[in-house]
Amino acid sequence: MKVVLLTGPESAGKSSLCAALAQHFRAPVVGEYVREYIVQQQRNTCYADITPIARGQWRREQAARAQAPPLLLLDTNLLSNRLWSQTLFGRSPAWIDTALARTQYDAVFLLAPEGLPWQADGQRCQPALAQRQQFFQQLEQALQQLQQPYTPVTGSWAQRCARITAAVQQIL
Repeated sequence: MKVVLLTGPESAGKSSLCAALAQHFRAPVVGEYVREYIVQQQRNTCYADITPIARGQWRREQAARAQAPPLLLLDTNLLSNRLWSQTLFGRSPAWIDTALARTQYDAVFLLAPEGLPWQADGQRCQPALAQRQQFFQQLEQALQQLQQPYTPVTGSWAQRCARITAAVQQIL
């Protein structure tokens, strides 16, 4: 089984790219649990929501891994949960760091904010490119600290899709 993570700031194409990759490779996708959680709660999140959100994301990732498909695509992971918690609330639960330190991925694609327009969807909160660039840098630093190899991805949606598709094909 190969596990591929797409990560990046808002509106970097993660969900659309995961959907395209899933169709191309006939692979399952673990989506962003936080989106469902926000819809269920029908309110803004607070720090007390971080653990249920992160545990929901973690459970879904682990359940998908247990199915052992040839390729598993992740639209996000605990790293994004941690960084959003730190961005919004100035802290994050320590257990997230422990889980991240024990988890490796076969490929991580870090999607840059440049090249795609920000799209409001009622849940996103970083319309300024500078905010998304800062979040990208935080993700990059965290991946380096975790010693998780990653590939930065830039360009248009089509360029991103072609590059990631080719890279995933190589690891299969």
